[in-house]
Amino acid sequence: MKPRHILMSFLMLCSIMAFAITDQQVIDYIKQQTAAGKSEQQIGKELMAKGVTPEQAKRIKAQLESQQQGENQATRQTVTSAESERKHNAAEDVSVSSIENMQREIEKGDAMSGSGRKIYGHQVFNSQSLTFEPSENLATPQNYRLGPGDEVVIDIWGTSEDHMRQTISPEGSIMISQIGPVYLNGLTIKDANQHIKSAFSRKYAGMNDAETDIQVTLGQVRTIQVDILGEVATPGTFRMSPFSSVFHALYRAGGINDIGSLRNIQVLRNGKKVAGVDIYDYLFKGKTSGNIRLQEGDVIIVPPYEQLVNIDGNVKRPMYYEIKPDETVKSLLDYAGGFTGDAYGGMVRLSRQSGTENELYNIDRGEFATYRLQDGDIITVGTILDRYANRVELKGAVYRPGMFAIGDGLKTVRDLIDKADGVTEDAYTDRVLLYREGPEKQLEVVALDLKDILRGAAPDITLKRNDMLVISSVNELEERGDVYIGGQVARPGAYPYAANSTVEDLIFQAGGLLEGASTARVDISRRIVDPSATEATNQLAQEFTVSIENGLAVGKGKGFRLKPYDRVEVRRSPGYAPQETVAIDGEVLFAGTYTLRKRNERLSEFVTRAGGLIDGAYIKGAHLSRRLSESELAARKEALRLAMSNNSENMGDSIAIDKIDLSNMYNVGINLEKALANPGSDYDLVLMPGDSLYVPEKQSTVKISGDVMFPNAVIYEPGKKLSHYINQAGGYGQRAKKGKAFIVYMNGTVARAKRNTPIEPGCHIIVPSKPQNGGTDWSKILTLTTGFMSVATMVATIPNLFK
Repeated sequence: MKPRHILMSFLMLCSIMAFAITDQQVIDYIKQQTAAGKSEQQIGKELMAKGVTPEQAKRIKAQLESQQQGENQATRQTVTSAESERKHNAAEDVSVSSIENMQREIEKGDAMSGSGRKIYGHQVFNSQSLTFEPSENLATPQNYRLGPGDEVVIDIWGTSEDHMRQTISPEGSIMISQIGPVYLNGLTIKDANQHIKSAFSRKYAGMNDAETDIQVTLGQVRTIQVDILGEVATPGTFRMSPFSSVFHALYRAGGINDIGSLRNIQVLRNGKKVAGVDIYDYLFKGKTSGNIRLQEGDVIIVPPYEQLVNIDGNVKRPMYYEIKPDETVKSLLDYAGGFTGDAYGGMVRLSRQSGTENELYNIDRGEFATYRLQDGDIITVGTILDRYANRVELKGAVYRPGMFAIGDGLKTVRDLIDKADGVTEDAYTDRVLLYREGPEKQLEVVALDLKDILRGAAPDITLKRNDMLVISSVNELEERGDVYIGGQVARPGAYPYAANSTVEDLIFQAGGLLEGASTARVDISRRIVDPSATEATNQLAQEFTVSIENGLAVGKGKGFRLKPYDRVEVRRSPGYAPQETVAIDGEVLFAGTYTLRKRNERLSEFVTRAGGLIDGAYIKGAHLSRRLSESELAARKEALRLAMSNNSENMGDSIAIDKIDLSNMYNVGINLEKALANPGSDYDLVLMPGDSLYVPEKQSTVKISGDVMFPNAVIYEPGKKLSHYINQAGGYGQRAKKGKAFIVYMNGTVARAKRNTPIEPGCHIIVPSKPQNGGTDWSKILTLTTGFMSVATMVATIPNLFK
């Protein structure tokens, strides 16, 4: 039988409790026990006792199957097909046989432990952390009885000296030179020492006169054979160390099963009972009197339990316990660790099977020590009631609200208020509510005049268990609401209303006025509240306007008091404006950033402030960049959305706008030459905050791109027409749209490219092309223009050329 097949059979069927045994330990154990000649049934029982989780079984099974597949593949490559098939069929037969045998043992084990109940003490002898294994390093016990297989070490010193080691023969003797056989079987170490000394006195002089002494000790010890029978996981015969005890033998047998007794284990020697073992004496009292050392031929019998009872509820260790016939409820409570802190200890409930039906008994505390239990009894310990016998509660407008205990110093409502250090200043004492339990535990409410009770004008009220007194605050009874402040303050928002608060108070709460705030006008809007109104009105709110000076309201606003839900708006001063800047760069005397000095400052004034143009400036190529305003950004976003929607419906002649990276800046087409020559004219553009003017140096080239034979930049020649520059680029391409060509000038303006259209230095001639589908590839054209103007400008400008 291959160990692999046994492992596979076991792992496929086992569903047992884990005791930290590794995958490799399982494999090694099966191999080891198979080599020792154990049967599949015995190996299965021992592995069940040691425990393997279902998850671990699946894991090892998967590893085994993977390994077996690899071996089968190697077998197919190295042996003939007939031989491979023969081996496979043989292995399959063995596996089925192993499964059947293993399944029979597992079903038997499941029948024994099928209840799933947890019995105290059964886990002691199947845990690897507690083996009770004897120590081999102890001094030789004087009462140890020698037997065949023991090694005897004899040391002689004094007048004569000698050292010898002899193993006791199967006949029970050792052979000593010049003396002959010395029979030691069954003698204790102490008796063997005297016996050998007497025998050696014939060989060594001075032995009788105490001039020579002798000592007998053990060397290598034999193993003893012990039978373990009854209700253990793996009954059978075991070979163990002669120093082994009863506890170690029970561990070797895999522990006690679910119907085995922990209280009446018997040890038989030569057919007579030599010890009775009660495991509970060891577990609860630490006594090891029954844990005797075993001898050759001892028999340990574990009978079924006599009485098993269950305790549940509020005890520290609820589970099943085995009890003796004379043990009582008190004994069971002691085994369970006693009551928990919230247990009701005055009585326990006992459920008992009378033979035909269940019966219920209530056992009072005084009967615990005398009430004897029977097999199958179930004890239930209840919990204390979740309520207080003397608690009252005080809530609301008092200095120390909370729970209080009814007692000698606290019996009435007035006593309760005194214990809470009195009511607060805002307490509403004309009417307080007392909640209490009625005769049938229903909730009742009693209204009290606490003011009269406290001054003695009304009778005091005696408190009862679970009473709750609620005292409201005047503020809770009034609708206070919030007030709101917005506009030019540091922290606009809603603030809690406070009585007699003013506009100044609210501004202070909001962090004060901002730099641009107007002190001449602060507006307040107020709700219209008319409880007696009988018809609707068109007026929605009242408006008030106040002025502020040195942080205080003046004029009509002096002494103005806010009301709940008022809204205060601090306006911006019309004379306040933060500094705004414009920039100039290129061929000017003093390039850089300048602050706008006044509204509607013009282009010519700005150039003059920068010191004017310097020699070499190309005035016709000057261009202005401007930042999109908020409204322009919103308009562009909507235009792009519509364009993209159109693009999805008509892919033939639409601009690929979703591929364009749009900037927040755009170019404004200007004529700086005419602006400087005619200050204040329409050419003299009004500057906006954030504008940037660039005046380039003299240019001497013209750029040609698009659908031409060789896109290029060529030298500007005064007076030359469009055709000249097209020819400089090798002429039009095969798909060029000649009538749609256009020119982008350096100042940001765009013009249709006709025969007499003027060509200026630095301009860009663009020839669009016809795409395969007959439309215009605008996305490609737009990418060619980014050197002169922003894409946003092109999107807005180019379509106008072809209207």
